[in-house]
Amino acid sequence: MFEYATCWIDGELVPAEKARISVFDHGFLYGDGIFEGVRFYNRKPFRLSRHLKRLGQSAAALRLTLPVSLAALEQAVTQTIAASALDDGYLRILVTRGVGALGINPDSCPKGSAIVIADKLNMISDEQRLQGARTLIAATRRSMPDRLDPRIKSLNYLNNILARMEANFAGVDEAILLNERGCVAEGSAENLFIVKNGELITPAVTEGALSGVTRGTTLELARELGLPAREGVLTPYDLYCADECILTGTGAKLIPVREVDGRPIPCPGPVYRQLAAAFSELVARETA
Repeated sequence: MFEYATCWIDGELVPAEKARISVFDHGFLYGDGIFEGVRFYNRKPFRLSRHLKRLGQSAAALRLTLPVSLAALEQAVTQTIAASALDDGYLRILVTRGVGALGINPDSCPKGSAIVIADKLNMISDEQRLQGARTLIAATRRSMPDRLDPRIKSLNYLNNILARMEANFAGVDEAILLNERGCVAEGSAENLFIVKNGELITPAVTEGALSGVTRGTTLELARELGLPAREGVLTPYDLYCADECILTGTGAKLIPVREVDGRPIPCPGPVYRQLAAAFSELVARETA
């Protein structure tokens, strides 16, 4: 299970099988913490500064004091990758509220804990990526930003997990969550785009979408390619009638969608092919 995993915990590299946190850590007890997922290629993290900036913003939103600086976390990432057996892999950067008394009061935690994990992550096979993902619209709804802002990348992913359980039960690859108004938010672990009449559209963060790094990169690449791209409000009807549908995320990279609720969608389409090629070129250029 831990063949490729490498861990850094509060300043110390430890073998994965010996990595431990306290059972009194509020990240474990209550999901009180934040994280980032980062890909690395050729032993170089891709767009790490953007991920660390978002981590800092998540911490500020939760009034969670980082136990180390963002610069120190960057060094921890470098150390973890260097200790890893992988040239290409996935990083999970976590900051928890730290050890405290039982009960949800965060003031009982004097200091947080910082963790970096390097390992493999394959969310979809190469064959599935070529064929495209089959998806459903989940009954589980995404909470609106006035309750828990989706820009906070917290350790509590039960909402996403429940949606993914629906996909597993139905035998499809992924679930798409709507918000409380019935508008599209995102996938269980990815942002979502559609293509309609040559225009690339993604749900706004005000609709319950994470402000994803790969989402932002995709919008940048679209502009460079001369593709009209914008945030908007999407409903299930828009998915069913889309010319293309694409999932994006650090773990997922770019995945074309071939089916939503049994409705076929052209896949892989020309916009996906352009974006996927441009994304691969960008990764190669920035991690050379």
